[in-house]
Amino acid sequence: MANWTIDINCDVGEGVGNETELFPLISSCNIACGGHAGDVDTMTHIVRLAKKHNVKIGAHPSYPDRENFGRQVMDISKQELQQSIEEQMKTLEAILENEHAELHHIKAHGALYNKTAKDRDLAETYLEVIHPYKNRVLLYVPFGSVIADVALDQGFAIWYEAFGDRNYNSDLSLVNRKLDNALIQDPKKVLEHILPIIKEGNVMAVTGELVKIEAKTLCIHGDTPSALKILMYLSQELSKHQVQLQK
Repeated sequence: MANWTIDINCDVGEGVGNETELFPLISSCNIACGGHAGDVDTMTHIVRLAKKHNVKIGAHPSYPDRENFGRQVMDISKQELQQSIEEQMKTLEAILENEHAELHHIKAHGALYNKTAKDRDLAETYLEVIHPYKNRVLLYVPFGSVIADVALDQGFAIWYEAFGDRNYNSDLSLVNRKLDNALIQDPKKVLEHILPIIKEGNVMAVTGELVKIEAKTLCIHGDTPSALKILMYLSQELSKHQVQLQK
């Protein structure tokens, strides 16, 4: 009998094309909405896959920056950013309506995700544009972040998210992708990384410190080269540690 349950999400629709293999192994997904990647065809394909595999559907809006895959902060006006996010959300919403599917959550992508975790003005700008979704979807946000605090103050429902394939600094920021130890690619090391998060509410930072964290959902990035191997391994091993995938 499992004593713990965890949602596992993947960022998808980003051009890797591995979703058919990943979806039987996850419980929620974050669909690129055209800002950093994705188009109507990819979004439609993934929504259909999600329905087939009973995977919860999330929107994954970003800075409108396909050139840098949304992983660099853009110096654009509040109005430009909000207009882009609104367009990204409406594109996915139209597809969901056509496919008779429901939106479960919203998770910002890349630099937008990381900056809203620390920047109150940007967090408020982001929440302002997704306010129409407040009473019907969840937000996936990092534990201890500015956006989590502001979202809760404004009445949003949230799930705290942690990253299964990324290393953490002691302030719970993610190790910069430019560094060699940013990614965790060995499936066994991913399991070692996430079990304390799930069971004890702690994560081992790269400094060797145990840092408090909470997570209702864990992300394995769809573009991590070993994503499929990681997810296959977790599907075999989590139950041995009394952890069940939340479907």
